[in-house]
Amino acid sequence: MQVREVMTPQVTTVRPDAPLVDIARIMREEDIGSVPVTDNEQLLGMVTDRDIVVRALVEGHDGIERTAADVMSPDVHCCNSGDDVDAVLRDMGAQQVRRLPVVDEGKRLVGIVSLGDLSREAKPKDAGKSLKDISQPTGH
Repeated sequence: MQVREVMTPQVTTVRPDAPLVDIARIMREEDIGSVPVTDNEQLLGMVTDRDIVVRALVEGHDGIERTAADVMSPDVHCCNSGDDVDAVLRDMGAQQVRRLPVVDEGKRLVGIVSLGDLSREAKPKDAGKSLKDISQPTGH
């Protein structure tokens, strides 16, 4: 089975100049913990709820003045829509991530896939191992 069969194709995105307050509002309204940052469908990075707290608020910055570009993680691990579900699940475990943007060959965002999406279709053994790997503290 391929990622395109289980991914969510409709993804809310923000531009790099989006204020953090607006991004936090999107996260609350959609009950999500991360938002892709795009420009003309090109994936530039991701902003997570943790990014907002650690890179903006804890450092004493005002969430009103900061933007997605100020706090986003620019080096985003991605997968392609044609990738094998089991391989992506193992990769997520190794990378310790719960969600991956799905991009095409031109690095245009075409969807997002979560651990839950993949685990419903993967072998139970692979799903369990990936969840265990993702849940491990960094460095263990």
